[in-house]
Amino acid sequence: MSTYVTDLMTAVKGKNPAEAEFHQAVEEVAESLALVLDRHPEYRNARILERIIEPERVIMFRVPWLDDRGGVQINRGFRIEMNSAIGPYKGGLRFHPSVNLGILKFLAFEQVFKNALTTLPMGGGKGGSDFDPKGKSDNEVMCFCQSFMSELQRHIGPNTDVPAGDIGVGGREIGFLFGQYKRLRNEFTGVLTGKGLNWGGSLIRPEATGYGCVYFAAEMLKTRGQSLEGKSCLVSGSGNVAQYTIEKLLELGAKPVTLSDSDGFLVDEAGIDKQKLTFVMDLKNHRRGRIKEYVDKFKGASFTPKDAKLDHDPLWSVKADCAFPSATQNEINAKDADNLLRNGVYVVAEGANMPTTPDGATRFLDAGILYGPGKAANAGGVATSGLEMAQNSMRFSWTREEVDNRLHIIMQSIHSACVETALRFGTPGHYVNGANIAGFLKVADAMLDQGVV
Repeated sequence: MSTYVTDLMTAVKGKNPAEAEFHQAVEEVAESLALVLDRHPEYRNARILERIIEPERVIMFRVPWLDDRGGVQINRGFRIEMNSAIGPYKGGLRFHPSVNLGILKFLAFEQVFKNALTTLPMGGGKGGSDFDPKGKSDNEVMCFCQSFMSELQRHIGPNTDVPAGDIGVGGREIGFLFGQYKRLRNEFTGVLTGKGLNWGGSLIRPEATGYGCVYFAAEMLKTRGQSLEGKSCLVSGSGNVAQYTIEKLLELGAKPVTLSDSDGFLVDEAGIDKQKLTFVMDLKNHRRGRIKEYVDKFKGASFTPKDAKLDHDPLWSVKADCAFPSATQNEINAKDADNLLRNGVYVVAEGANMPTTPDGATRFLDAGILYGPGKAANAGGVATSGLEMAQNSMRFSWTREEVDNRLHIIMQSIHSACVETALRFGTPGHYVNGANIAGFLKVADAMLDQGVV
């Protein structure tokens, strides 16, 4: 680690104590950018990276709401407006008990580079709450969302900050949030993405993160003259990203064999086919059930309960060719990475945000496998959010085929940018460096043009 990066990280940790995920995200980017800052002292002299690390605005607020028993509940709401050098702040809202300032700052920081990679004019932001929608009635979720948006609406807008969904925020939550925004502001605008198709949403938006991740994996395999046809694939999670990762894998001839949730994971050696995926989508999206119900329906599958005492996740010990971590941050540690490599995995495409720990990522990079970091591989979701914003601005809707084609082209462009940038800075095949540097250069040049603001 260079002296510059060491000094930078000392300052970041001193100024942002107890924010481990944020420190991790910054350090990964800073290590990649040491290659750039040596060649381009103008970025260091203007302290561009230091300015990107510091959010332009941090909003934190109280969210009081009434549960179905008439009891008063209080949660905490956040919006991190990280960087607007190339466009309005753009990034999801996460509703989950684990949400805190450090996690949202890490997500917002990652979002800046991810959005820059899409080639679309979007800055980076992230927000959410420690509210847990799991186990809540529709009425309770609505009451929370309305209270949350009553404060958030002061800070967002179609040309200022455009939130989307993330963990715990799906179509139901976006609907409640949008309805309250429209009610309070008396305007129908593209202030949120992930909306329903009847009121400004885009086709392919729910599918986009999963589809895009698979497209990125396919592009990585092309560099070795291969395709996803016939490849066995591990997929973690069972929400939106995991579901549509599996759907696109099936379309491209691959064989997904795992899914998971907070209770544990399932393995179906016969493969999770379209019929089984339909069951999972109904289970998770409508009945809001647990993934272990899958094994009651499909007898050839096995379920392994989560064991908090283990120092690894047994899901990543299943033999396969490809892995698509699609659940949450830091779900693959060094031991998991070793298990993946030992069991034949040579393609890892991150559908979740920063799902691999630094030690795990080092294992993948040292092994020379095809490793697509989240800020590149899962950028399809926000890219299609950008396409939804464009359609809202035009008051026009593209067909499913048009949006999917544009998404595919964007993912190919992101892959090319990563490959070409990594090669340009002397680390061929290093997708982490390629993604970090390519995203940084676009934002940094815009910041230089705009002065010290």
